[in-house]
Amino acid sequence: MLIDSHCHLDRLDLTAHDGSLDAALDAARDRGVGHFLCIGVSAENAGAVKALTERYADVDCSVGVHPLDLQAGEAPALDWLLGELAHPHVVAIGETGLDYHYEPEAAQLQQQSFRLHLEASRITGKPVIVHTREARADTLALLREVALPQAGVLHCFTEDWEMAKAALDLGYYISLSGIVTFRNAEALREVARQVPADRLLVETDSPYLAPIPYRGKPNLPQYVREVADYLAVLRGVSAETLAEQTTANFKRLFPLARVVSAATH
Repeated sequence: MLIDSHCHLDRLDLTAHDGSLDAALDAARDRGVGHFLCIGVSAENAGAVKALTERYADVDCSVGVHPLDLQAGEAPALDWLLGELAHPHVVAIGETGLDYHYEPEAAQLQQQSFRLHLEASRITGKPVIVHTREARADTLALLREVALPQAGVLHCFTEDWEMAKAALDLGYYISLSGIVTFRNAEALREVARQVPADRLLVETDSPYLAPIPYRGKPNLPQYVREVADYLAVLRGVSAETLAEQTTANFKRLFPLARVVSAATH
């Protein structure tokens, strides 16, 4: 069984499935995907992702505010975040983090928000999902500053091995997306070869970043199979071994997730 550890089910382009999310999830289940983690990015979509967890037993969610979704120049309120995290199917916090690629001028506000999410993780014990882009030094500095007792994950990882190793040393997991299949991603493939087997996750980040051979098209949860199969070849293991390992890793990192055996789907 595979798990799509990071997808935006409320944002999917469902054209290929006649507008049906049911059909899109069934297509993924037919390819061995047994669970989905639907990611919160704003206060506005928190209700939507929670509703999906109530509609589908194999969907859990996170709640948080993406660094590029900070509204009105202020970080979210800690009380709001803690209230959202009380929902039983909210198994993680985020995505949060730092993104200086598009909004370097908002670095201070992003750091304030990131700290707030990390504090919510410390209070609740729920793991944090970290987005980082062109902000590696500040990301690592904040992760070291807070030093959470429980792990989190650097999702859709695109940095170098030096940053990956630093995050691993702090107890974090590394999640890889379809970017690892892109022709210009050799540095990322080197990271993918070296991540310890017990710290690796796979994701689509759908509807974004579809893997080869679907690059440029809307990404879908079913394509986590392409990511996993590619990684298996890259790491010199069977597809079954990689699926079993990444599923075990997901269950360890997100112990509240309602992951059951594939036979029940």
